[in-house]
Amino acid sequence: MLKMSIKPQWQLERDDGRQLMPHLVSLLAKVHETHTLVEASAQMGLSYRYAWGLLQEGQRAFGVPLVKMVRGRGAQLTPLGEKLVWADKRIAARLSPLLDSLASELEVEVERALSHAQNILRLHASHGFAVQTLRQSLLHEQVPIELKYRNVQEALSSLNGDGCDLAGFHVPLGELQHAALQHYLASLRPDKHRLVHLATRRQGLMVAPRNPKNICGVADLARPGVSYVNRHEGSGTRLLLDLLLQRERLDGRAIQGYDNCEFTHAAVAAYVASGMADAGLGVEPAARRFELEFLPVASERYFFVCNAKLLDAPMMQRILDTLRSREFQRAVNALPGYDSAGCGAVLRLAEAFPELAQAAPGNKRPHRPAGVATAD
Repeated sequence: MLKMSIKPQWQLERDDGRQLMPHLVSLLAKVHETHTLVEASAQMGLSYRYAWGLLQEGQRAFGVPLVKMVRGRGAQLTPLGEKLVWADKRIAARLSPLLDSLASELEVEVERALSHAQNILRLHASHGFAVQTLRQSLLHEQVPIELKYRNVQEALSSLNGDGCDLAGFHVPLGELQHAALQHYLASLRPDKHRLVHLATRRQGLMVAPRNPKNICGVADLARPGVSYVNRHEGSGTRLLLDLLLQRERLDGRAIQGYDNCEFTHAAVAAYVASGMADAGLGVEPAARRFELEFLPVASERYFFVCNAKLLDAPMMQRILDTLRSREFQRAVNALPGYDSAGCGAVLRLAEAFPELAQAAPGNKRPHRPAGVATAD
């Protein structure tokens, strides 16, 4: 099976449409990473003279330097140079999941054309690092899968409309579990659906290094002078924030930036790391990737929902074998804040959430945590 790769790329153009310095942003990113123009140019396969010429051309185009040379400290980006690099990082964080999804579709189309394979499983799930790891593992094992990134509500709707075979679904552990589960009950079929456990992961507030705004929890997001970047409506992380705010008796409208949304954990982290917001909620690998402080607020379980009859399908068995493999679980455990315990276990809804069995007709409704609203 061929692996497709689509990478985001942007360029600067002059007024006459002529491309300006095609390698400039990549060179600035390498300087930011290595703190030396010599090493940056070497890693890019450019001569030092050519790299220096790029920086000079950039300075002439913008009217200000992009890099400054500091004796004994190598090369440092100027404020404009940093803005260009962080713009590049935000573009990659925002678009890469969408492009990965498109690459997965192309892989499947090529596979069907070459082998006439029809029984390729369709997975719709919110973007996450364990999901991304699964796709990479399946590609390595030559197991085709069509992956589309969707939020939880969209994925479950797609499953019930026969638009996919597996739907990503995650809910927090502990006191918030019941309230979160209420948002999805209308889309879950206890008699028809089964849950395949993927991982447990930590969600937390991502803030700048050394936490300059002294943010300790979600209550601090409503303080004057604190800006936030949110996840899009319908995402499980957005729901988690809303439940945390309800617990603190806070209204999201009191938070500066509550309506400012990004599509993925990585995009939120890049937004915070670039200084455009003081905090965002996301999983730990995103924070570590962008060298942010991470303040855990909740753990959650991530499942794939499928129809019970799918479990006997040969392609589903191959995916279950991958999930249960030592190699895959080792890769998941290497992700900060992720735990693969129980990975590949198949559960009925009532086994994963015993309160559903208690709330069945004729049974007493489960206890509802005080102060937490539900969406019955």
